[in-house]
Amino acid sequence: MARDTPSSTQGTSRTRGVPPRAVALNLLLSLRPGQWTKNLVIFAALIFGRRLFELEAVGRAGLGFVDFCMLSGAVYVFNDLVDRHHDARHPTKARRPIASGALPVRAATTAATLLLGAGLALAFWLGSAFGLAALAYGALQLLYTYPLKHYVILDVLTIALGFVVRAVAGGLVIDVPVSSWLLLCTILLALFLALSKRRHELVLLEGHAGAHRPILAEYSPYLLDQMIAVVTASTLTAYAFYTMSPETVGKFGEGLIWTLPFPLYGIFRYLYLVHQKRGGGSPSEMLLGDRPLLACVALWVGAVVVIIYHPLS
Repeated sequence: MARDTPSSTQGTSRTRGVPPRAVALNLLLSLRPGQWTKNLVIFAALIFGRRLFELEAVGRAGLGFVDFCMLSGAVYVFNDLVDRHHDARHPTKARRPIASGALPVRAATTAATLLLGAGLALAFWLGSAFGLAALAYGALQLLYTYPLKHYVILDVLTIALGFVVRAVAGGLVIDVPVSSWLLLCTILLALFLALSKRRHELVLLEGHAGAHRPILAEYSPYLLDQMIAVVTASTLTAYAFYTMSPETVGKFGEGLIWTLPFPLYGIFRYLYLVHQKRGGGSPSEMLLGDRPLLACVALWVGAVVVIIYHPLS
């Protein structure tokens, strides 16, 4: 019979007699509400599909956002359950409720299973097409949690595809087609964020990266910098071409080209934080914690809404 690791036995002793309120709080922390900003991609179809001021569409998109928060929260818990022994040796992840032992494994497993089931039920209630997209997202994330995160390049591609599924689901829940340009820009930007996160992990853990997460041994800062450079140029080029494409000009006019400075500044600001401030571990925390970056995103959204909807004319 296999022996328990020191971290797992300590975690068991720490969770004996934990008050239900503490378990609930630790469960909420394990759902990582700060990461739910990633699900805002669902609203892209609402904005670019010109349905932002339709109450029914906004309501359905809002429910879709809540649903993906439920699904992604459940996936985060499953991921923490699988990685809890590795996370216990990480300088920052060791403080996570499951890795630290503050949240019992059985309670986390039960809650994540129920939340995943409820999320899928809500998704199919919103529509069969949206339900299939939610099911595909859940399957993709669970595949990442178990086998795919151990394969070089496939790990970051899987993360990026998760954003694409979100974007597609956003269109399906309000029944509008999603532009191929939107999907292209989404996967490129998501790749940029995923590669930056890998670089942060590699630099943070230095020579111990491979021991914490074996896949990190397959990367190097130089390799990741090369990939990030390629994806950065591709993202900005794709967005520029999107704003000037005949399809876009015919639908929204020529104004979107003037929004290009926002993604330029945003990506350069993000690179500055990654390289000069050793950031990049959590894109959501960087967005919410860096005022210039947050202002850039807010101004970009505002400019896009003004150009597409002409509320001031």
